Amino acid sequence: MADVPALDAYHFYQQEWDSYDQLVEEFEWEIPDQFNMADYVCDRWADDKSRVAIFAEDPDGEERTYTFWQMQNITNQLANYLAEQGIEPGDRVGVNVPQKAESALAHIAVWKLGAVSIPLSVLFGPDGLSFRLESSSAKACIVDENNIDTFRDVKGDLDDLNTVLTVGDVNPEGNEGNFWETIGDYSREFDTHPTDPDDDAIIIYTSGTTGDPKGVLHGHRFLLGQLPCFLTTFSAMDVKDEDVYWMPMEWAWVGIFNMVFCPFYYGRPVVAYERREFVPEKSFEIIEKYGVTSFLSVPTALRMMEQKDDVADEHDVSSVRVVPSGGEEVGQSVVDWAAETFDGATIQKAYGQTEANIIIGDCAELMEYREGRMGRAAPGHDVEIVDPKTAEVVDESDEPGEIAVRYENDPVCFKQYWNEPDKTARKRKNGWHLMEDLGVKDEDGYFGFVSRKDDVILCSGYRVGPEEVEESVVSHDAVADCGVIGIPHDTRGQVPKAFVVLNEGEEQSVELKKDIQEYVKQNLAKYEYPREIGFVDELPKNPVGKLRRTDLREREGVTQAF
Repeated sequence: MADVPALDAYHFYQQEWDSYDQLVEEFEWEIPDQFNMADYVCDRWADDKSRVAIFAEDPDGEERTYTFWQMQNITNQLANYLAEQGIEPGDRVGVNVPQKAESALAHIAVWKLGAVSIPLSVLFGPDGLSFRLESSSAKACIVDENNIDTFRDVKGDLDDLNTVLTVGDVNPEGNEGNFWETIGDYSREFDTHPTDPDDDAIIIYTSGTTGDPKGVLHGHRFLLGQLPCFLTTFSAMDVKDEDVYWMPMEWAWVGIFNMVFCPFYYGRPVVAYERREFVPEKSFEIIEKYGVTSFLSVPTALRMMEQKDDVADEHDVSSVRVVPSGGEEVGQSVVDWAAETFDGATIQKAYGQTEANIIIGDCAELMEYREGRMGRAAPGHDVEIVDPKTAEVVDESDEPGEIAVRYENDPVCFKQYWNEPDKTARKRKNGWHLMEDLGVKDEDGYFGFVSRKDDVILCSGYRVGPEEVEESVVSHDAVADCGVIGIPHDTRGQVPKAFVVLNEGEEQSVELKKDIQEYVKQNLAKYEYPREIGFVDELPKNPVGKLRRTDLREREGVTQAF
């Protein structure tokens, strides 16, 4: 068992608190002089050989369970193999594996070496995969069967990469080796490389919606920076013996910390279900089978599940006690549906980004829920609304500005963009890390999201946030999903255009367009209603389910927001 300090600061859920204000006032970061994430998310729990870490299931129904003891042994074997291949502290290793146990195992093994892991989506094509591996100068890569063909198309151009392990049904070629067969004969003993909390640990590339993707570099401290919001929002101020965590999204993004490594920190299990696409019916089945208690899902997926009420009735999903969500606004109808379907569970909104993850969130146990707001700053994080040009704090309540967090001494804030000091500098001003999102903050400290800075629509002098329009359109009975952008207009500068996905059984018509427009007019300001509506079969989303408005703008020939 790893001999590491307990870090009592991150167990505040075990105390009674009179108010959220008291918790925020008394919380202080506790960051040890030496800190390696692998010690805390794996080895310190390994003495209990029965403690489950991962419930794994593939689309064919094959199930496997991994304990923390098994996870320690496997990651030690993998670390020994990688060390023999010449992987040293600071070297980069790609992890191109979907929601499988091997993904989490690979990251932990890399950290044990003091090396740097790079999560990579199996949805990447040749350009996306090649760019990230070349940009990071990765020396090794663990590649899943889902993306092996794409990887083979590009690996010949990657001069630094000489070690490859394959996962799944793959016949290894050239220097490739099968993950399990290759590491099986290596020692189960390994001394984790001692690291400082600031030492490089992971590079998570942004989605590249504007320009090339940026490599967001975090140190080992990053895990500690997310624990306060994980406790208040993702765990509803309690970590129970029976807790099981699951999110139906790929593990190639920052969410792997929210719902994999944060639970591991507290010795709690997660579900790894490899999905090829989101299937609402299967989600109910997984929740029931594994007794999921914290179910992280984007609002789009929740709305898809809401349309399958008949399926929900066939499963016992009462184990769910909290539904963290984010990425877009959650409508009240979804909140009400979740409470009814999951036997009183609360939807708790969270906000963050790859560079500074989960810094704002709900905490139903200590604060009231407010519709249209995404909660308050999580303990330890100094978050404000600042002037986008000067980065001076906005004084007026609910005055729009840019969301910002103080980055000095906040472990959740990224170290830098990989090899891009100028872009790093632009994210920081006047002591603030700028989130590039517009928001508001009321007199009680509740934050509201307005839009991305690039997404705001300037219509006849008014600023229109597309998310507010989207939420209004989606609340129409005929609508399943919606994306809104600003398009040029001769007299108004811009007007909102809505791309609408209809519910099953609904028919496109001019009359329905008018009905949706009138519906929005009744709920929002007159200038906010979508003056144009286009019906589409689906909306462009990134792998975690967030709308890609850039793609919609490109479809309309609008190259950038005004």
